[in-house]
Amino acid sequence: MPTDLLTGPWALAIMSLLVLGDSFFVVIPGEIAVTALGAVSAASGSPPLWAVIVCGGAAAALGDATVYVIGRTVGTERWRWMRAPRVQRALAWARRRLDGGMATVLFTARFVPFARLAVNLVAGASRVHPARYLSLAGLAALGWAAYQASIGALVAAIVPGGPVVAVLVSVAVALGLGAAIDLVTRRVRR
Repeated sequence: MPTDLLTGPWALAIMSLLVLGDSFFVVIPGEIAVTALGAVSAASGSPPLWAVIVCGGAAAALGDATVYVIGRTVGTERWRWMRAPRVQRALAWARRRLDGGMATVLFTARFVPFARLAVNLVAGASRVHPARYLSLAGLAALGWAAYQASIGALVAAIVPGGPVVAVLVSVAVALGLGAAIDLVTRRVRR
């Protein structure tokens, strides 16, 4: 029964909504949804892996573009939470990174939830040209979705036990990789 929901017609829509929501609220498990559906795709053949990647990438790009528009229209100091010292440090970090190389920072920030939010807000507030921003953010979102779905598909191809086992193991692997990347990132910043 649990795989019926994951292979059914609503699976891609639910995954896309989670990814879209993850653009604003980083506690929503967008990455996990793409990884899990990648595992289900490889284990059961439904939904197709290409559809998981395209839907996940489109939802991520839409979310990033929406945050960009919010940054462009609202700025980065309108609401009290935006003026908090920790948020201001994150926004200053994003400004410096955008000035140093927008493509690199958009591709990198796509994998770091709070950095992604800060970079997209700052890109909008800094009035980065929309066509340039949208093309780079779209490519970054598609690359992110391909990576996340591929982790799930790879684990499902290696680990026996069907879709449920593949989902559980691929989510654990994705969380482990994320924790390792966070650890390395923190050490590099020091």
